[in-house]
Amino acid sequence: MAAKYASDWPAWGHRKIAAMMRADGHAVSTSTVERALRRRGLLLPRGFRADRKSWAALRRKLFRDPPSERNRVSQTDFSEFETPSGGIWRICAVIDYATKFCLAATVGPTARGADALACLNAAVAEAQRVLCLDDLRADRGTIELVDETTGEIIDVVPTPIALVSDNGPCFRGETYKTAFAGEDPLLRHVRTRVRSPQTNGVIERFFGTLKYEHLYRAPIDDGGALAMETAR
Repeated sequence: MAAKYASDWPAWGHRKIAAMMRADGHAVSTSTVERALRRRGLLLPRGFRADRKSWAALRRKLFRDPPSERNRVSQTDFSEFETPSGGIWRICAVIDYATKFCLAATVGPTARGADALACLNAAVAEAQRVLCLDDLRADRGTIELVDETTGEIIDVVPTPIALVSDNGPCFRGETYKTAFAGEDPLLRHVRTRVRSPQTNGVIERFFGTLKYEHLYRAPIDDGGALAMETAR
């Protein structure tokens, strides 16, 4: 019976469902409903709300108190570059916030989700190569899960590396979301507020330095030459 109520009202938790069942004349306790739903896998895991709240607090902290360790926050974006004979090309890059190390910079004719994902995958591979790691999860930080009612620490768990981007369509699409899926994702996506480029300032400064200190100093005729110069 409790499972049927949960199916009809999927947005409600076990307490609300128990109250609805009692209002309909069923003599059930809240704990009985909780056990019935848990046996059927219909409840969120313990600490789920704490995880959401802890991550929200960490997300706010990213912009108020930036990290000083590597592999805690990275930034990514696209920037356009026009060549005399090859048209307009898009440079995508991923920068580690603390070290200001460019993990990847790719060049292509489009700025789609697949292009952004390819650059992100290249960045992860480069970070693993530089650190001599088989899995970058071995170098990420931790976060405390705090019970919202008691304030007690429930658990200390690994925290995904925050990847900050703007709200471009390539970063909002389903293709790009695959990088953050799974039970233990390496990365967690944080998008900046609309019309707030200063919150993604590290990657913006990187593109400015790349162009004015290097790319604009010599003629670059096409995408192949641009890719070669960007990789230097």
